[in-house]
Amino acid sequence: MPNVTLPDGTVKSYDQSLTVADVASSIGSGLAKAAIAGEIDGQLVDTSYVIESDSSLAIITNKDDKALEVIRHSTAHLLAQATQQLYPDAQVTIGPVIDNGFYYDFAYKDGFSEQDLAKIEKKMNAIVKQNLVIERMEMTREEAVKFFKSMGEHYKAEIIESIPTNEALSLYKQGDFVDLCRGPHVPSTSKLKAFKLMKLAGAYWRGDSNNEMLQRIYGTAWENKDDLETHLHRLEEAEKRDHRKIAKVQDLFHTQEEAPGMIFWHPKGWTLYQIIVQYMSQVFKDHGYLEVHTPEVIDRTLWEKSGHWDKFGDAMFTTHSENRDYAVKPMNCPGHVQIYNQGLKSYRDLPLRLAEFGSCHRNEPSGTLHGIMRVRNFVQDDAHIFCTTDQIQSEVSAFIDLTFEVYKHFGFENIDIKLSTRPEKRVGSDEDWDQAEASLSEALNAKGIEWELQEGEGAFYGPKVEFVLKDCLDREWQCGTIQADFSMPQRLDAQYIAEDGSKQTPVMLHRVIVGSIERFTGILIEHYEGAFPSWLAPIQAVILNISQKQEKFSKKIENQLKKQGLRVISDLRNEKIGFKIREHSMQRYPYILVVGDREVENNQISVRRRGGEDLGSMSVEALIKLIKQE
Repeated sequence: MPNVTLPDGTVKSYDQSLTVADVASSIGSGLAKAAIAGEIDGQLVDTSYVIESDSSLAIITNKDDKALEVIRHSTAHLLAQATQQLYPDAQVTIGPVIDNGFYYDFAYKDGFSEQDLAKIEKKMNAIVKQNLVIERMEMTREEAVKFFKSMGEHYKAEIIESIPTNEALSLYKQGDFVDLCRGPHVPSTSKLKAFKLMKLAGAYWRGDSNNEMLQRIYGTAWENKDDLETHLHRLEEAEKRDHRKIAKVQDLFHTQEEAPGMIFWHPKGWTLYQIIVQYMSQVFKDHGYLEVHTPEVIDRTLWEKSGHWDKFGDAMFTTHSENRDYAVKPMNCPGHVQIYNQGLKSYRDLPLRLAEFGSCHRNEPSGTLHGIMRVRNFVQDDAHIFCTTDQIQSEVSAFIDLTFEVYKHFGFENIDIKLSTRPEKRVGSDEDWDQAEASLSEALNAKGIEWELQEGEGAFYGPKVEFVLKDCLDREWQCGTIQADFSMPQRLDAQYIAEDGSKQTPVMLHRVIVGSIERFTGILIEHYEGAFPSWLAPIQAVILNISQKQEKFSKKIENQLKKQGLRVISDLRNEKIGFKIREHSMQRYPYILVVGDREVENNQISVRRRGGEDLGSMSVEALIKLIKQE
């Protein structure tokens, strides 16, 4: 009879087989009531799961992080049930768990509207109150196909027909609704108490544009109402911070259909962009990088030799001229190897650090394009370090320090680190992989950094460290990475003369800190909500005159500030000063400078900091010092 080991090490012995729910009841009525799933030997199961042999068991309640997946999966079924009760002609397809929630795809010829979402959500809450028991059933593949076809659920039948015959099929029943699912699920609908339907979207059946278009309903679900409200508040904040909206208000950039995934940068937006590039360029110079530039269009033969034509071909823009095929570069690395290969290199020349702000193009699917966060044309703070295997650790260590320094400068201090190791399909010897992985992990450990291991998630050519920064809303952005590459230098004939006189292939470290400048600019816009720190602001100050009498003095002040390298504009329109202050406050400039008769008389400026703080009057010299120190 089974012995059940609990998380605290306690072993409970039972004289017969029993369910997870039975174990919870034997511990206490409170736990039995709170239980929504179990974890048997590391695998999530229903509370109805029967324990027949010795096992380790954790009772999952809504206080456990692992409960979320079960709750969201169950809420997707709740959505499908409610939808079919309201719209019997709607066929169900799939309803997986995603970040922060779930979705379900329906085939429904009449289509849903935004108004329908409120009706469906109301019906979902009614089903919750019914406290329907959720039961697991098993069927053979043939039985399940017949069952769903009899219900007119042809999509579900098609899914089952594609499942290998040796797999057991599980179905879940709640009331009169039955769905195909691996589970696990909560024991009853009453456990689903914090959810909201979010939006509608279109989706092709099985993701194939040749198939029919389905309707997708997105929802979010949480363990409790407080977590749901927190999430919805975060979404509201994200909506306010949408970089596309702020860009329109502040006149930073725009996109248009004639150039999908490409950015039309306006003067202020381009200024912001250049501030980032120039800062990163100086950082490179300060840390021993040599800046280079490579062609944007290169013959396909080089891309074939590098391996990109086979592995990346669909994402490359191509052209043809004079009987030759060319590709617009999606990345800079093959070009950097060509520069490395010019002239004989010795071990004394290594490490060699080459950096480039090269314009790259990738043919991203149109449906994935999003403002400046996901584009087809972008520039990276790209660099490649050519080094020996013995130099990997020191180079990675220096890169880690530099990356944290840069992120702090931009206002990000909450950084997660992930180490991805060798995938099943890879190039290079096990010895090379052993050394590279050890070098990366030792570099991280030497810094005393906490990091997460992602086994098998490395690139085919080498392991990598990823830097994931969190913004003011705790959203995660994977920006920086450093990757060890044994493949490309060998493919492209890169060599150096070792100390013993032999020819060796260098290791190539691919590294970026901010990644795509376009994307990072979007992150900054949303992180600061357009209220950039003074050093980053496209416009640091605006000068406003109270009347036309101060126009000449205002222009003089503007010229003085510009000569000091400050980014300043004037608004000398014959408008009321209150009107001008309100208008420019919307632009969220760091400083508003007001000039009236008193300021002219005293050769000073009245200074307002963003947010309305009145700093009083000060000299031009004091103002310059104030702005520059921020």
